[in-house]
Amino acid sequence: MYIQQLYTNCLAEAAYYIESNGEVAIIDPIRETEPYTTLAKLRGAKIKYIFETHFHADFVSGHIDLSNATAAPIIYGPGAQTVYNIINAKDEEVFKLGNIALKVMHTPGHTLESICILLLDENGKENAVFTGDTLFVGDVGRPDLTGATSTLTSRDLAGYMYDSLQSKIINLPKDTIVYPAHGAGSSCGKNIGKETFTTIGLQLEMNYALKAKSKEEFITLVIEGLNAPPPYFFADAAINKNGYKSIDNILAHDLRPLTSQQILLEIESGTTVLDVRQPDDYEKLNIQDSINIGLDGQFAIWAATLLPLTTPLVIVAPDGREQETIIRLARVGFDNVRGYYVDAATDMANGILKTQFIESIAPDVFVSQLANNIHILDVRNSNEQSSGVMPDAQLIDLSNLASSLQQLNNNTSYYVHCAGGYRSMIACSLLKKQGYNKVINVKGGMAKIKDQQGVQLAVPIS
Repeated sequence: MYIQQLYTNCLAEAAYYIESNGEVAIIDPIRETEPYTTLAKLRGAKIKYIFETHFHADFVSGHIDLSNATAAPIIYGPGAQTVYNIINAKDEEVFKLGNIALKVMHTPGHTLESICILLLDENGKENAVFTGDTLFVGDVGRPDLTGATSTLTSRDLAGYMYDSLQSKIINLPKDTIVYPAHGAGSSCGKNIGKETFTTIGLQLEMNYALKAKSKEEFITLVIEGLNAPPPYFFADAAINKNGYKSIDNILAHDLRPLTSQQILLEIESGTTVLDVRQPDDYEKLNIQDSINIGLDGQFAIWAATLLPLTTPLVIVAPDGREQETIIRLARVGFDNVRGYYVDAATDMANGILKTQFIESIAPDVFVSQLANNIHILDVRNSNEQSSGVMPDAQLIDLSNLASSLQQLNNNTSYYVHCAGGYRSMIACSLLKKQGYNKVINVKGGMAKIKDQQGVQLAVPIS
């Protein structure tokens, strides 16, 4: 038996490769098929099954392309409905894989069709459970993805989640390995832990939701403090149900080099320039009104959170990373990339396009300015802010910035910070695009600010 977790940091998502005696099952694959087909080929094995633990809302799964490439069937839980062929597994149905078995456990709660998959080893022992978005490290799946047409409430789904955990999951042997579909940074839970796997025993000890003494307490704990899901969640879930263009077709259309003249025409027609370089490179010189979301961060999550999936895009990327950019955008449902700017750095330096820069300062310089009653904009999320904020800082989560511009004054200078410097540059670029030109990025974010001499943090007022 061989198990490999294929973790995608950009999505905080874990897919799984399980192999026994030359037969392979893939659980929750990301958009491109290459990681799975290449691994199977290297190991001299054949992909037999493709399992989906539920209709993913935070990324577009690669299940359809992978099935077309391997002829392996796609397996969903009870009640899942799609426009393509699938197997609807029954609760407790067992699928043989070489010398082991995979037992489907219907665990509604995150969604109605959600399943967990219990791995029974060569001796029939419970070895591991692949929990999808039902159980995470330190958390459980959000129960509020009912959709506009559903009559179910978040409380209904949270109740189903409680029943699923109590009847199917927590009674497994304590040494059973838990392999969830997501890690820290995913919006599929409230506050998922940084580890990417755990055990049933550890979760019984440390997971707040599993410590609830009653169903009603569980429902309250799980719903309390839950931020609204990003709008793209519902679009991605629909894509996963209804199908999509193959990744090869997307690359053939989107991976096109564009000249400065073509870029100008795109900008004039309303196309958004998405600059995916590192913040330190972006700040020095960038195309006017472009948006910076760096590749070396949770790029896909932030792109989909801040931009409608239908947004026409042209890409400014580091040399050699154009295809990577388009694939990572496709993973969350973007398929309207017009191409990439082939000579961006040279043309910007030569003034062929209108350019701008973002003023950035070191944390010690920022602290030295505090006595001048400066305006501070903190774009961290509420969980991060709860550990302490700069006194009198304005608190706006980056995900809510576009809808909160009325709280800001475009004649005011704002010192913008996040936790580490990645999101603050995104915020500065968004603000610049909306005409808020007096923005100063604070490098290193709160991680560096709090280490400066004399800094005293305040408790945020809720």
